[in-house]
Amino acid sequence: MKLTGHRSLTLLATVLAISVINSCSDDKNPIAPKDATAYQAQVAISWFQLTYNLVKAQSVPPPPASRIYGYAGVTLYEALVPGMPGYNSLVGQLNGLSSLAKTNQQFAATAVEEFHWPTVANNAMATILRNFFSNGNATTLASISTLQDSLNNLYDDSVTCEVFERSVERGKLIAVDIFSWALDDGFPQYNSCAFTPPVGPGKWIPTPPAFAGALQPCWGELRPFAITDGSTCNAPAPPTYDETPSSPFYLEMMEVYDTVQTLNAAESTIAIYWADNPGQTGTPPGHSISITGQVLMQENSSLAVAAEAYAKVGIGVADAFISCWWTKYNYNYLRPVTAIRTLVNPSWLSPIATPPFPEYTSGHSVQSGATAEILTDLFGAKYIFTDHTHDALGFIPRSFNSFYEAADEAAISKLYGGIHFRSAIDLGVAQGTCVGQQVLANLVFRNPI
Repeated sequence: MKLTGHRSLTLLATVLAISVINSCSDDKNPIAPKDATAYQAQVAISWFQLTYNLVKAQSVPPPPASRIYGYAGVTLYEALVPGMPGYNSLVGQLNGLSSLAKTNQQFAATAVEEFHWPTVANNAMATILRNFFSNGNATTLASISTLQDSLNNLYDDSVTCEVFERSVERGKLIAVDIFSWALDDGFPQYNSCAFTPPVGPGKWIPTPPAFAGALQPCWGELRPFAITDGSTCNAPAPPTYDETPSSPFYLEMMEVYDTVQTLNAAESTIAIYWADNPGQTGTPPGHSISITGQVLMQENSSLAVAAEAYAKVGIGVADAFISCWWTKYNYNYLRPVTAIRTLVNPSWLSPIATPPFPEYTSGHSVQSGATAEILTDLFGAKYIFTDHTHDALGFIPRSFNSFYEAADEAAISKLYGGIHFRSAIDLGVAQGTCVGQQVLANLVFRNPI
C-alpha cells in the first residue's frame, strides 16, 4: 500500500469535510447535548479497533503505522477538547501545530453545548482515516464508510438536525486541519530516502532469509510530535563489536544463541505472541493501541478519558519509533543472525524472521516502554489486565500485573525470537520510558487541580 503524504489530497479532505449527512429528524424528542465526559468511550474504541484492522489489512510497516495511530489520536483529542472541561488543546504544544485554521474559522464562537460529541468524534475519525488510507483497496474504504454511517445513523436521533449537522461538520473540519499539519512532517522524503549502509566490523548488513535492503533509514529525521527531535532520548552506544569470547559483545551474542537453542514452550509462545508482524497484525504500535482500548473498556471510561488516552499513547508510539529509528541508523549495529552465522554457526536462522533494519535499539522495546510509562501515569502502577489482542489468532489471552510487566515481556520476546541482543532490549525499554516521560512533561493535557 502507498500511504499518502501529498498536498493534492487536501482538496479531497476539504470536500469530505463540507459534505454533511442529512438523515436526522427533529421529530424524535432529542436530548440536550452534554460535554464529552458524559458519554461512554465506545465510539473511540470502535474507531481505533478499525484503525488496527486497516493497518493489518494493508500490511503497513511499524513506523508508518505508528504515524497513523499518532495522528488519529491527536485528531480525536482535538475534535473533542472544547467539550472536555479542564483539558487543554494541543495547538501550540505539538511540534508544528500552530493553529486549526479551518475549524476555528467555522466554529470559533460556537458554544460547547451546541455539539453532540460522539458525532464529532465519529466524523473526525472517519475523515482522518479516509485520508491516510486514500490509496487503500475498496474493502478498506468501504469499512470506513460503514462504521461512519452506522454510528451517524445511531446518533442522528439523539439531537436536533442543527446540532447533528454542526457536529458532523466540526469532526470533518478538525480532520482536515490535522491532515494538513501531517503533510508537513517530512513523510514523503523520510519514508523512502536513499541509504548506503556503512561498512565495517559490527555494522549492519542485509539479513537472511530475504536479504532485503534497509527499511525507512531516515525515519528518525521525521518531525516528532512531542520530543524535540529523534536524538532526544538516544540510547548509549551498544557493546563494541569484539570477537574475543570474554567480551561483552560476544557474551551477548552467545546469550541469544544459547537461549534460542534451549527455548521452552512458554518462551516460544511469548516470541510468537509479541511478533506483531505486518499483514498478520496491527504491528507493535497497534498492540499498544489495542491494550489501551481494552483498558478503557475495563474502566468503563468516558469519551473524554478515551480521547486523552489514545492521544497520549498514539503520540508516544509515534515518537518512540522516531527516536528508535534515529538510534538504529546512528549506530547501524549488526543483527544477532549476522554475528552468529559469522562466529558460531553459518546456517543459523532466528526463529522469528529478522526484519530489515539495524539491531540497536529494539523498536518493540522502545514503543512498549513509552506505552507503559504513559498508561501507568493514566491508570496506575499496579494495574491488572488481560490482553486479548491476539484472541482471533488462536492465542490464549495473557495477563499482567502492570503495564511495565507487559512491556518487559514484549521486550524479552525479541531475545526469544533471536532478533535482538540483551542491550537493545533493556536499553530499548529505558529509551521508551524516556520518550513517555517527554510526552507527559512536554504536553499539558489537563489543568492542575
